[in-house]
Amino acid sequence: MSQAKLLRAYMEPDGTTCKSRDMLANPRQAIAIFWAPAIAMVVAGNSRFSGHWRTIIWTAALGVMGSGCVVNARRCGRVHCYITGPFFLVMAVVALLYGLGITPLGRRGWDLIGLTVLAGATVLCCLPEMILGRYRSAGEEGGTRK
Repeated sequence: MSQAKLLRAYMEPDGTTCKSRDMLANPRQAIAIFWAPAIAMVVAGNSRFSGHWRTIIWTAALGVMGSGCVVNARRCGRVHCYITGPFFLVMAVVALLYGLGITPLGRRGWDLIGLTVLAGATVLCCLPEMILGRYRSAGEEGGTRK
Protein backbone atom coordinates (compact mmCIF):
# COMPACT_ATOMS: atom_id res chain seq x y z
CA MET A 1 0.00 0.00 0.00
CA SER A 2 1.39 3.42 -0.90
CA GLN A 3 2.18 6.03 1.74
CA ALA A 4 -0.61 8.26 0.45
CA LYS A 5 -3.16 5.45 0.83
CA LEU A 6 -1.90 4.67 4.33
CA LEU A 7 -2.16 8.33 5.30
CA ARG A 8 -5.71 8.62 3.90
CA ALA A 9 -6.77 5.44 5.72
CA TYR A 10 -5.37 6.84 8.96
CA MET A 11 -6.96 10.32 8.62
CA GLU A 12 -10.41 11.33 9.77
CA PRO A 13 -12.62 13.39 7.41
CA ASP A 14 -11.77 16.56 9.39
CA GLY A 15 -8.01 15.96 8.95
CA THR A 16 -7.26 14.67 12.45
CA THR A 17 -5.70 11.28 12.91
CA CYS A 18 -7.23 8.47 14.89
CA LYS A 19 -4.08 8.46 16.99
CA SER A 20 -4.45 12.14 17.89
CA ARG A 21 -7.91 11.35 19.33
CA ASP A 22 -6.74 8.18 21.12
CA MET A 23 -6.58 8.69 24.90
CA LEU A 24 -4.01 5.88 25.12
CA ALA A 25 -1.66 7.93 22.93
CA ASN A 26 -1.74 10.79 25.46
CA PRO A 27 0.45 9.79 28.44
CA ARG A 28 -1.41 11.95 30.98
CA GLN A 29 -4.81 10.63 29.98
CA ALA A 30 -3.55 7.04 29.82
CA ILE A 31 -2.08 7.33 33.33
CA ALA A 32 -5.19 8.96 34.81
CA ILE A 33 -7.77 6.74 33.17
CA PHE A 34 -6.01 3.39 32.92
CA TRP A 35 -2.74 3.07 34.84
CA ALA A 36 -3.70 4.84 38.10
CA PRO A 37 -6.86 2.72 38.54
CA ALA A 38 -4.89 -0.45 37.77
CA ILE A 39 -2.25 0.49 40.35
CA ALA A 40 -4.99 1.30 42.88
CA MET A 41 -6.40 -2.19 42.36
CA VAL A 42 -3.01 -3.79 42.95
CA VAL A 43 -2.47 -1.76 46.12
CA ALA A 44 -6.00 -2.49 47.40
CA GLY A 45 -5.46 -6.17 46.62
CA ASN A 46 -3.11 -6.27 49.60
CA SER A 47 -4.54 -8.28 52.47
CA ARG A 48 -4.24 -5.26 54.77
CA PHE A 49 -7.20 -3.69 52.98
CA SER A 50 -10.61 -4.77 54.23
CA GLY A 51 -13.15 -6.23 51.86
CA HIS A 52 -15.15 -3.00 52.24
CA TRP A 53 -12.31 -0.82 50.92
CA ARG A 54 -11.38 -3.33 48.25
CA THR A 55 -14.99 -3.32 47.02
CA ILE A 56 -15.02 0.46 46.76
CA ILE A 57 -11.61 0.78 45.12
CA TRP A 58 -11.96 -2.12 42.66
CA THR A 59 -15.49 -1.14 41.64
CA ALA A 60 -14.46 2.48 41.08
CA ALA A 61 -11.21 1.57 39.30
CA LEU A 62 -12.88 -0.89 36.96
CA GLY A 63 -15.70 1.59 36.34
CA VAL A 64 -13.23 4.32 35.41
CA MET A 65 -11.25 2.01 33.11
CA GLY A 66 -14.42 0.65 31.49
CA SER A 67 -15.90 4.10 30.97
CA GLY A 68 -12.58 5.34 29.60
CA CYS A 69 -12.49 2.49 27.08
CA VAL A 70 -16.08 3.09 25.98
CA VAL A 71 -15.36 6.80 25.48
CA ASN A 72 -12.12 6.01 23.67
CA ALA A 73 -13.82 3.52 21.36
CA ARG A 74 -16.37 6.15 20.40
CA ARG A 75 -13.80 8.92 20.19
CA CYS A 76 -11.12 7.29 18.05
CA GLY A 77 -12.35 3.81 17.13
CA ARG A 78 -9.64 1.96 19.05
CA VAL A 79 -10.54 -1.67 18.34
CA HIS A 80 -9.73 -3.25 21.70
CA CYS A 81 -11.67 -0.54 23.56
CA TYR A 82 -14.92 -1.82 22.02
CA ILE A 83 -14.30 -5.08 23.89
CA THR A 84 -12.39 -4.04 27.02
CA GLY A 85 -14.85 -1.25 27.89
CA PRO A 86 -17.81 -3.57 28.44
CA PHE A 87 -15.50 -6.20 29.99
CA PHE A 88 -14.23 -3.77 32.65
CA LEU A 89 -17.76 -2.52 33.35
CA VAL A 90 -19.02 -6.08 33.83
CA MET A 91 -16.08 -6.82 36.12
CA ALA A 92 -16.90 -3.67 38.12
CA VAL A 93 -20.40 -5.07 38.70
CA VAL A 94 -18.94 -8.47 39.64
CA ALA A 95 -16.57 -6.83 42.15
CA LEU A 96 -19.43 -4.82 43.64
CA LEU A 97 -21.73 -7.84 43.93
CA TYR A 98 -19.00 -9.99 45.46
CA GLY A 99 -18.00 -7.22 47.87
CA LEU A 100 -21.61 -6.84 48.99
CA GLY A 101 -21.88 -10.58 49.52
CA ILE A 102 -24.45 -11.07 46.77
CA THR A 103 -22.32 -13.18 44.41
CA PRO A 104 -20.80 -16.24 46.09
CA LEU A 105 -17.32 -16.70 44.66
CA GLY A 106 -15.85 -18.44 47.68
CA ARG A 107 -13.02 -17.52 50.00
CA ARG A 108 -10.68 -16.65 47.13
CA GLY A 109 -13.21 -14.52 45.24
CA TRP A 110 -10.99 -11.45 45.11
CA ASP A 111 -8.16 -13.54 43.69
CA LEU A 112 -10.52 -14.95 41.07
CA ILE A 113 -11.76 -11.49 40.10
CA GLY A 114 -8.21 -10.12 39.96
CA LEU A 115 -6.96 -13.01 37.83
CA THR A 116 -9.94 -12.66 35.49
CA VAL A 117 -9.30 -8.93 35.09
CA LEU A 118 -5.58 -9.45 34.51
CA ALA A 119 -5.98 -12.30 32.02
CA GLY A 120 -8.99 -10.72 30.31
CA ALA A 121 -7.35 -7.31 29.94
CA THR A 122 -4.16 -8.85 28.57
CA VAL A 123 -5.91 -11.02 26.01
CA LEU A 124 -8.60 -8.49 25.07
CA CYS A 125 -6.09 -5.68 24.59
CA CYS A 126 -3.78 -7.68 22.33
CA LEU A 127 -5.73 -10.20 20.24
CA PRO A 128 -8.39 -7.93 18.70
CA GLU A 129 -5.79 -5.47 17.42
CA MET A 130 -3.53 -8.24 16.13
CA ILE A 131 -6.46 -9.58 14.11
CA LEU A 132 -8.41 -6.44 13.19
CA GLY A 133 -5.83 -3.65 13.37
CA ARG A 134 -5.56 -0.80 15.85
CA TYR A 135 -8.45 1.44 14.69
CA ARG A 136 -11.81 0.96 13.01
CA SER A 137 -11.98 2.80 9.73
CA ALA A 138 -14.14 5.92 9.76
CA GLY A 139 -16.17 4.58 6.87
CA GLU A 140 -17.57 1.63 8.78
CA GLU A 141 -21.14 1.84 9.97
CA GLY A 142 -21.24 3.65 13.28
CA GLY A 143 -17.57 4.46 12.83
CA THR A 144 -17.87 8.21 12.46
CA ARG A 145 -16.18 9.94 15.35
CA LYS A 146 -16.89 13.56 16.00
